[in-house]
Amino acid sequence: MALSGLRVLELAGLAPAPLCGMILADFGARVVRVDRAPRSAVAADAQGRGKRSLALDLKRPAGAAALRRLCRGADVLVEPFRHGVMEKLGLGPEVLLQENPRLIYARLTGFGQSGKYAKSAGHDINYLALSGVLSKLGRKDENPYAPVNLLADFAGGGVMCAMGIIIALYERTKSGKGQIVDASMVEGAAYLSSFLWKSQNLGLWNRPRGLGLDSNKLPSQLSFSDWPKMKKMFASIFAQKTQTEWCSIFDSTDACVTPVLSFDDAASHQHNKQRGSFIKNDQEEISPRPAPLLSRTPAVPSFKRDPFIGEHTEEILLEYGFTKQEIAKLHSDKVIEFSKPKANL
Repeated sequence: MALSGLRVLELAGLAPAPLCGMILADFGARVVRVDRAPRSAVAADAQGRGKRSLALDLKRPAGAAALRRLCRGADVLVEPFRHGVMEKLGLGPEVLLQENPRLIYARLTGFGQSGKYAKSAGHDINYLALSGVLSKLGRKDENPYAPVNLLADFAGGGVMCAMGIIIALYERTKSGKGQIVDASMVEGAAYLSSFLWKSQNLGLWNRPRGLGLDSNKLPSQLSFSDWPKMKKMFASIFAQKTQTEWCSIFDSTDACVTPVLSFDDAASHQHNKQRGSFIKNDQEEISPRPAPLLSRTPAVPSFKRDPFIGEHTEEILLEYGFTKQEIAKLHSDKVIEFSKPKANL
């Protein structure tokens, strides 16, 4: 398979990291899941397909030393802990990359390795809220609906992290060097929604959210008997203060509470600004920065406007070996088109 021979160490976690490891295993990588020891009663990984399990107590010096030794012979390490956890264990990237400069050190977290929320707890819905995407989901005149944990955990997290690993591995074939992949689920979810950001001026998203469905006629998804009462209780409490007031209460705590931000607010939120999660092009249009963030060879997005259709036709054909005569013939035969931008006078 495509990734045959690739050696991956995946530190056991929930949802996104197991998906990332499973994707790599499905395409041929030799994935070892490093489970916690002593072994917990319940296996949390429902995405263990194709993996092998190694139970290791990383809190003990001998366990941490064993992982360091494993990393010397690995191609990829996937770790799902909050910022600072690996460093406390003596297993941070500055240690492991010094011992194995070819290692791809993938850090998969909700808020990323920097910013005010880097050490905060959170769930899929929190990352989706901070990205701005949650504000776009739901029916007309109703509260936003979170699509279970598909968008932030799995798409913005697991899939984006796997993509970042593959990009870093490809770059390593040229440089011989590994690097850190900083996969933030906030930024991954935002990057997935780039079309929503970049098409705002088309008028597609000016109307209220909604599909015109009558929620009363839909079957209930999960009918846990106490949930409706609890929802009303929480709703009545949250209605007593503004979003800003709740943010001031919950910021710097470990409660999984984040504001549901509009696109405008997401771009100006302190955590996202600290990480540079959103960029502005020459036309002052805001969109998500490419994700995940690679430590040594990060993406460098163009700040120019998007190309006009056919703007670079001749330039590209010349690069690929077409002669000017061949290009002229293709143009006269109406096989290709040129489109030069008009000057704004």
